[in-house]
This record gives sequence, structure tokens and C-alpha cells, in this order.
Amino acid sequence: MRIADVKEDIDHELVSREQIDSKIQEMAARVSDDYRDKNPLVIAVLKGAVNTLVAFTEALSIPVQIDFMSLSSYGSGTKSSGTVTVRQDLSADVRGRHILIVEDIIDSGRTLAWLVAELKRRGAASVEVFALLNKPSRREVDVDVKYPGYEIPDEFVVGFGLDYDEHYRNLESIAVLKPSVYQGEQA
Repeated sequence: MRIADVKEDIDHELVSREQIDSKIQEMAARVSDDYRDKNPLVIAVLKGAVNTLVAFTEALSIPVQIDFMSLSSYGSGTKSSGTVTVRQDLSADVRGRHILIVEDIIDSGRTLAWLVAELKRRGAASVEVFALLNKPSRREVDVDVKYPGYEIPDEFVVGFGLDYDEHYRNLESIAVLKPSVYQGEQA
């Protein structure tokens, strides 16, 4: 990958920082009402959801505990095999806890569906999802999202934690990457 200003590789902005902040404030207000007196455990899957988790938890008006998981879905190329491997597990026990998963984007839904089922299997009292972005055109597995963010088209997006080859996570908004960036490397 060449070293350049990351903004040179952007085709166009899809969701502005102001829109991100507005949606996060809206959903955080709902969650704060819904989880008052429930001592929720807020979980993010590393690394993509970190920016969303930080902004979201800062907007909450209730105390929460935060934890992380690192998951890997193996498959050939860009296709997931549907097999999820836990690379880093939670440090907190979820038994009897009200869990809120914070996601950056829901694409196929496979990994998120696995995570919801796994947390329920571990004895969570409830498991709900806040997803900043939703790409329904790519959905392979239905996932219930109680706190939905923005529905986006089937374009390759980066920024606000989303990456391509571990780059572009540091953009403050959600943007569409120029196809030449990810198609050119295969030549």
C-alpha cells in the first residue's frame, strides 16, 4: 500500500461526522432510558466497532461496563465460511447480565448472529444490538437490531473505525473507498 493522504483514496463521503454524532446521540438516549437500573454490559467486536463504542458510551447517561471480543471468520477470499473463531474473549461473565452489542456495520450478519446466540448460550439475561450502519443488500442471516443506525448501499465503506487492509479507520466520517484502491492491489 502506498503512503499518501488517506483522503486521496476516498471517492465520496457517505455519512458525515455530524450525522454519525446525531444518530449516536439519538440511540444513546433510547438506550439510557431502556437500560436505566439494569447495569448493562456493552460489548464491541474489535477492531472496527471501537470508534462507535467510544462515541456511543460517552453519549450514554447511565453507568455501563464495557468489554471487548476479537472474532475471526475464516473463508476463502472475501467470503466468510460461517465458522467463527474467538481470538480474544470477554473478561466479564455475561451470566444474568443485560448485554448490548455495539456494531459498526452489519454486512452478511453471520458473525453477529453467532455472537448473539453465543451470549445467550452463556446465560445473558438479554442481548440487544446497536448498529451504526446496516447493509441489508448483503444480508445472509437475519439479525434483530433493536437500535438501528443508517441503512447504506452496497458500497465499500471505510472510516470511523471501518478499514481496508487496516487503513482508513482514522477518518472521522464514513466514506466510500475508490475501487482503484482495492482492485489495483490484485493486479
